Amino acid sequence: MGVFVFLPLVLPLTAWPVARLAEQRLHPRTATRLLAAVAGVSAVCSTLCLGLLMIVGTAQLPGNPLPDSWSDPDVRAAVPYDEIAGRAAIPALLAVLVSCAVAAWRQARVRRRTAGALAGLPPTSVAVLPDRTPYAYALPGGRGRGHGRGRVVVSTGMLAGLGSAERRALFAHERAHLNGRHHRHLLTVHLAARANPFLRPLRTAVAYTAERWADEEAAAEVGSRRTVARAIGKAALLAPRAPAATLPALAAVGPVPRRVAALMRPAPMGRAWPPVCTAAGLAAWGAAFGTTVSALSSANSAVTLYFVLHAAMTSV
Repeated sequence: MGVFVFLPLVLPLTAWPVARLAEQRLHPRTATRLLAAVAGVSAVCSTLCLGLLMIVGTAQLPGNPLPDSWSDPDVRAAVPYDEIAGRAAIPALLAVLVSCAVAAWRQARVRRRTAGALAGLPPTSVAVLPDRTPYAYALPGGRGRGHGRGRVVVSTGMLAGLGSAERRALFAHERAHLNGRHHRHLLTVHLAARANPFLRPLRTAVAYTAERWADEEAAAEVGSRRTVARAIGKAALLAPRAPAATLPALAAVGPVPRRVAALMRPAPMGRAWPPVCTAAGLAAWGAAFGTTVSALSSANSAVTLYFVLHAAMTSV
């Protein structure tokens, strides 16, 4: 196992350069998918290696929770042993599991409460709530809800503050969130940041690029980038807070001036991957390389430990 078991814990640092450059140089769709994939894979690998370190550190300790088939002293003696790293991995792994579980439970609770508030409304793709508080967001669909990809939820307070063209932009923006399944990308990076603090810059970047992705889709549907920019500005002034981190919204917390400024420029090119000779291309390939090495390192450590234990139990 050696140093390979530690690499996935720090390799997420290779994604930091692309987190910032992706916001500026990549198409929002490409940036969102790339960063969410990097964050998800890196988080799984680092969590797996924490689990392996826990096994390594507790294999020779009395009262450890390892399977009974590993109870033979010769088997335990064959497991690589690092007491300091192994014992440190126990609270770290527990903290990761508890933090991710709490975050997932909170997100599920918000969705249940939001879906429950819409229970008495007609099963349409847009739910207009008679509420003076201005808000609008995309509520993803789910099994048993019967609303396909989800519903656009908007209050009468938000609609009253927007003009007709801006309302079209709002609905187009929220539909883009639902069609692109942006909540999945947001939830992935949200949990990944809980699993490994080094991935927090990616969470911030995806929260921005997902909104930019929806902005561009809305601008293409409405046919006016300026109208979408105006709708974003007004919605942000009316409703400065989103209902939850993984419920996309036109007025989501974030760098609204940057989104408006981006819409004042020509639409970005839809290139799937940046050229290698550019700064964004180098950063993207660096992040992809770091993620690949992280996956290979965690797989190498897991396979090595498996064969060590298998050989030890066979020889007993």
